[in-house]
Amino acid sequence: MPASRQVWAHLALFTVNFIYGVNYVVAKGLMPSVIGPSGFILLRVLGAGILFWALRAMRPERVAPADLVRLLLCAITGVALNQLMFFHGLMRTTPLNASLIMVATPILVLVLAGVLLKERITWAKAVGVLLGAAGALVLVLVKPANTTAGPSTLGDLFILINATAYGLFLVLVKPLMRKYSAITIMAWSFLFGLLLVLPFGWQEFGAVQWQALSTAHVLALAFVVVMVTFVSYLMNTWAIGHVNPTVVGAYIYMQPVLAAVFTWLFVRIGPERLGIPGNYSTDVGPLQALCALCIFAGVYLVGRADR
Repeated sequence: MPASRQVWAHLALFTVNFIYGVNYVVAKGLMPSVIGPSGFILLRVLGAGILFWALRAMRPERVAPADLVRLLLCAITGVALNQLMFFHGLMRTTPLNASLIMVATPILVLVLAGVLLKERITWAKAVGVLLGAAGALVLVLVKPANTTAGPSTLGDLFILINATAYGLFLVLVKPLMRKYSAITIMAWSFLFGLLLVLPFGWQEFGAVQWQALSTAHVLALAFVVVMVTFVSYLMNTWAIGHVNPTVVGAYIYMQPVLAAVFTWLFVRIGPERLGIPGNYSTDVGPLQALCALCIFAGVYLVGRADR
């Protein structure tokens, strides 16, 4: 594979996780005061699905009937279960805590890719995953002493289910990338996903007072639909076609660092001033910086081993 493709794939993965880091803060401020989590997911899937099918209409691609089953599984794990569990979990826990639990994904991907795809697990990959996990676990254990908006067990459990579903999605979608474009895969996944989330989100979606939304709320909702859902899913799926699923999973280690930084900045600016107030808590200091270094080193080792 050309080195330039590898570089672009890593840039895409960094961009995706940068966007996800912002999303922990933005989405947290919208739920449940503006829109409920299930209604939010319906908005995401519907909006991004329309964009994916609009792109697919420009370059139609036929899908073999036998692959529709795998696409349905991708919709269940990567769209419906992944998003529903994430937003329900994020509503009940803190942005930083949610991002920390997501670090279970690379370990799950490493195991699943080895079992289902027979991907070779090298020492460099294993050390990279363990190094990133060590940094993230220390972050989990270091709790702010002055926070009043702590995470709930149920919220953490939802995030863990989300991480498991996403890890399985990364492995399931890899074989499809050898046959179809990322746009085709996402268009079908979101179509199936829409049918799956519609029964859960219709009531909350209909309860939103759309005419009463402020400009800040509209921009925040648009950011989640377009950037966090449409752009991120497209770039992530494209990157899977050029690197192993383990590498994609390893980049999730960056999310606790980015979530902590953006939460810290958001609190300093003032949620009320931006028009999307919510409960936020983070603690950034020398120890967190050291943990961040371990996390980035883990991502580097896993990515280097994939070359």
